[in-house]
Amino acid sequence: MKKVIWGLVILLVILHQDIWFWDDGRLVFGFIPVTLLYHSSISLAAGFVWFLATIYAWPVDTDSSPSQEGEQS
Repeated sequence: MKKVIWGLVILLVILHQDIWFWDDGRLVFGFIPVTLLYHSSISLAAGFVWFLATIYAWPVDTDSSPSQEGEQS
């Protein structure tokens, strides 16, 4: 699953370079510039990929707190 997450991150980096919308002045829904909608969609997708990364690719060994490691019985 980590490779899928990395693939999604690379895809988002590539899609973030929106050279195809530079000169587009169209409005979506009558008030949102197409570039702004595109970038807000990329931002939402990045948040979703980060959510997936924390669920499926987060290291398991970082769950213990430092106070539990320092205590001696």
